[in-house]
Formats: sequence, C-alpha cells, structure tokens
Amino acid sequence: MDSLPARNIPTKALVVEKPGAPFVLQDVVLDEVRPNELLVEIKYSGICHTDLVVQAGHMPLGSYPAVLGHEGAGVVRRLGKGLEGLDIGVGDRVLLSYSSCLNCSACKEGRKGACSSIATVNFVGTRGSEGENSAVNLPNGGRVRGTFFGQSSFSKLAIVDARSVIKYSGSVEELAFLAPLGCGFMTGAATVLNVLKPKPASSLAIFGLGAVGLSVLMAAKAERVQEILAIDIVESRLQTAASLGATKTIDGREHESVEAAIREVLPDGADYIVDTTGLASMIDQGVRALGHGGTLAIVGTPRPQEQLRIEALDMLTGCKTVIGVTGGYCDPQKNSFDPDPSQLTAYARHTPS
Repeated sequence: MDSLPARNIPTKALVVEKPGAPFVLQDVVLDEVRPNELLVEIKYSGICHTDLVVQAGHMPLGSYPAVLGHEGAGVVRRLGKGLEGLDIGVGDRVLLSYSSCLNCSACKEGRKGACSSIATVNFVGTRGSEGENSAVNLPNGGRVRGTFFGQSSFSKLAIVDARSVIKYSGSVEELAFLAPLGCGFMTGAATVLNVLKPKPASSLAIFGLGAVGLSVLMAAKAERVQEILAIDIVESRLQTAASLGATKTIDGREHESVEAAIREVLPDGADYIVDTTGLASMIDQGVRALGHGGTLAIVGTPRPQEQLRIEALDMLTGCKTVIGVTGGYCDPQKNSFDPDPSQLTAYARHTPS
C-alpha cells in the first residue's frame, strides 16, 4: 500500500450508473486524501436497505453515477492532515458509520444521529456536491458521487471522512461480521436504548426482521422487555427471532392485518412499535395497533412522497406518538451496546457481510 500514489489512486468499486441501474464492479480513481480524511482498505461491508433505496433512485438527494455503501470495515492505509488527536494510525482496524455536521444542537448534545443535516451530509456525500470536490472519478475523468455516508464502502479502497471512523481493537478477521455495526445494528439497538427506553413491564412489536429488526429485538431482550412480538413474512427470519428471544413470532401472511394479529396477543395494543420496513401500509397499521400512550418509531426508509393515513382523533384520544429515528440518535464514537456474547454470535451467523 505504501507504493500508492498521493493523487489519482487506482482501485475498484461497485458503481451505480443511474437510478435503477445494477451495481457494476469497475475501475475507478480516488482523488487524494485531504485534511480530516483517511484512506481505508475496505475488508468487509454490510449491504443496508438504504443502499438499495438509493440504487433504485428513491432518495431525491445526490447525483449519479455513484459508489454507495455505508457499513464499511477495514484497515487504515493513509492519514490526512489534522488527525493528530484522533488516536488512529496507519494499520489500525476501523468500523465506519455515518457522518454529521457537528454544529447543530443535536450534534452538540451528543445525538449525532439526529443531526439536522444528516440527510444532506450523508446522501449527497461529506465533500458536498461533487464537481471538483468528487473523491471518486472514472478513469476517463468522469465524476462519480463518493464519500456516501462519509465512506462509499462498496470499494476496495475508500477515502473516508474522519467523522465516520471508529477505531476497533480486535482482529481483521472479526471485522467479517462487525461491519453492520456501523448502521444496521447500531440503529436498531439504539432506537430501543436511546430513544424508546422501554421499561421491563412493557410490550414492543417489531415490523421486519432484517439486520435492523433483529438488533431491535436483542436490545429489547437486553432491557428485559416483557413482551416482544417479531413480525415478518419470511419463515427463516421468524425462526431466528425466536432463537434470539422473541416471546411471539407472527407471520404476516397468515393474518388479514398486522393490527389484528398484534391485538390477538396484546388486546390493549403495543406500548412500542418499531417499523423497519419503510412501508406506509405497515406504519398505518402500526399506529392503529398502538396501545394508549404508545409510541411508533419509523426506522425503515419510506419512498419519497409516500403518505400515511392516520386518524387524527385516534392519535389525540389515544395519546399516541409517531417519531422518525435516524441512526438511533447515536454518537457512534461514544455510544456502545454490549450484547450477550451468544446473541452476537447468533447475529453474526444470520448477518452476511
């Protein structure tokens, strides 16, 4: 890696040419490592639902072609200026997460996941609108959107914003199943721990049992939530949820409505619901399935312009709350979640990187 040039660094990346186009592995050229940036050799990367939403063109921020990916894990190969106090050096293992502005009230309070600029900073890229600032180019000089979520981890080498970096003391081999910690695991677990903060006697339902949903489940289990309902339409996911401690699994295909299925188990409704699907129809049913004073957290990414159909009187008389949660309101460099080792092993077994 020491033989790499200072500028025009050659590598390969998965490029999305236009909205709806496939990921295509091709040669790209990285600009240079600027102040407060690092060059990271990506060893592993998770694939988040958000990457697929952007690939499909359903997020109206940022240009194409683009290199996506925001659950990277790898090894530092070069440091930019201004990072002397970061306690990270060449050869260190790192996990990569989202970036934030560091200047808004949420960031100053340590809730970087609730950054007022989180969408622009991460979806457009931490270098801003591409033009001359693009961190990634095609060999013919064409611009590519890079530094997606401060990293664009679908690349063998990536220029990474220091705000997205978390040092990891373990081995490179352990990074194989830790990459999703940067978004999926952290977002799901922290939605429970930082935002909802359920009491043990409460009930919580989870819509969708991918990486985020399973992380919600494990955090709820760690908080000793009494009733945990896990809802999906994939049998293998339901089995995994049961093995991780769900008190009830519900196959959505077997019920006319999710609301009815929840109320069969919880006649008074759920205290908390976390939606990881991003489907407006599921969110609508979730609001109706809330108990009095209940809260629904929207964590999955809905399509732009998609509308909810919520009964205002039900919201009022039921004292219900609907909130959007990005990044679990985390400060990735400071917040931590320490699951039971057996749970993390199970999570790794069912979470491809």
